[in-house]
Amino acid sequence: MLSDIHFDPYSDPGKFAQLQSSPTAQWEAILSAPPTATQAADFATLQKACKAKGIDTTFDLLVSSLSAEKTQQPQPLFITVSGDLMAHKFDCRFQQLAPKASEAEYSKFAAKTVEFITLQLHATFPHAPIYFALGNNDSGCEDYREDPSSAFLRADAHSFSAATLSKLNAKIILREFPQAGDYNVALPAPFRNTRLIVLQDIFESKRYDACNGKPNEATGEQQIAWLRTQLTAARNAHQKVWVMAHIPPGIDPYTTFTNKQNKCGGEPEMFLASESFANTLTDFADVIKLALFGHTHMDEMRAFTGPRGTVPGKLVPSISPVNGNNPAFTVAQVDPATAILKNYIVFAATNQTGEKWFEEYNYSKSYAFPDFSGASAAKLAAGFLADKTGSTSASTAYESFYVAGSAGIGANVKAAAMRLVWPTYACSIAQAHKDGFKSCLCPAHP
Repeated sequence: MLSDIHFDPYSDPGKFAQLQSSPTAQWEAILSAPPTATQAADFATLQKACKAKGIDTTFDLLVSSLSAEKTQQPQPLFITVSGDLMAHKFDCRFQQLAPKASEAEYSKFAAKTVEFITLQLHATFPHAPIYFALGNNDSGCEDYREDPSSAFLRADAHSFSAATLSKLNAKIILREFPQAGDYNVALPAPFRNTRLIVLQDIFESKRYDACNGKPNEATGEQQIAWLRTQLTAARNAHQKVWVMAHIPPGIDPYTTFTNKQNKCGGEPEMFLASESFANTLTDFADVIKLALFGHTHMDEMRAFTGPRGTVPGKLVPSISPVNGNNPAFTVAQVDPATAILKNYIVFAATNQTGEKWFEEYNYSKSYAFPDFSGASAAKLAAGFLADKTGSTSASTAYESFYVAGSAGIGANVKAAAMRLVWPTYACSIAQAHKDGFKSCLCPAHP
């Protein structure tokens, strides 16, 4: 399980013109060649011009992460990538290096970057189907902007369809994906009667606009209606489902406490514009066995609970180290008969360049649960809520592993910082709805 790769093809700006003019199949040779003479100075200038806050995934880090992934699981049954393949400030960097380029040229270069990542993953794991979701940075025009049926989405459909290694699934992606980045495919044998439904939920985000900068709520509403139709069909066919998207529904705990909205009476920050996605998950908790997301770059859990049960939600940590975390990926063990996530291990780099990798933790050993099913997620969430000080073994494990790759004093400091606002995080794990979160955080407040 991978997320938030945020590959940066501009890390050596002197190679940009060659990348732009070359087919994607030649990018590896270009990027692996020695750096240009002015690489460091050119990149520093680009960072400053685009007001970039950190460094995303370079080609060297991408190669290191793929090598580490293959070492830990050389023959995965399948691979999931829950969005944000492209670097932050992608459009600004392009404009700085190609100020006279057209919108179509930008869209083409963005699509080529996505294609390059799919080719790199496929070359590393040639026999594993790979399933991609797009994130808010993955756009043919701008961060948090996209148009349905765009040239960018059409190009990505071709890249993603080939990665599934299934003629039927490829045909489905080519048909469904170009409209809004969504598709519904069968998971590979030995899974039976199990589907993966993928959404490009940028259209659900409160920050979403069309490429022209104007609001477009209709696409998000159509997307949720499409998802409900797929889940209803799965229920009627007695199928099991995984759902994957980039932005998790529910509360953004970090922004909530940073903006001091975790006080009684405050309005918490939500990731999405409405609660429709969260409502859909809980309405189909009898069908959905796992929900996968990314976006925060951190290692997080969610329990989407409703009358029909709980959907376990996993937020996969990022490859990109841009938010102060070290790169990380997840190797999971699944039960094909039940489609339940039995266990997972997170591997992290010892530094932000991916020089070495290590096993950070084992879910079952750290939390003492036999699986990450809906029932287990509900019990974990209840335990987090009961622990008001964040001091139980499960809570301290969550605090310690939240920022991937922390070590020594740094890990202790970061865990202690989270403990200060632990109720905010515990309530965000257990409550995906604004009113439920507010009641959880302040039960006595009117």
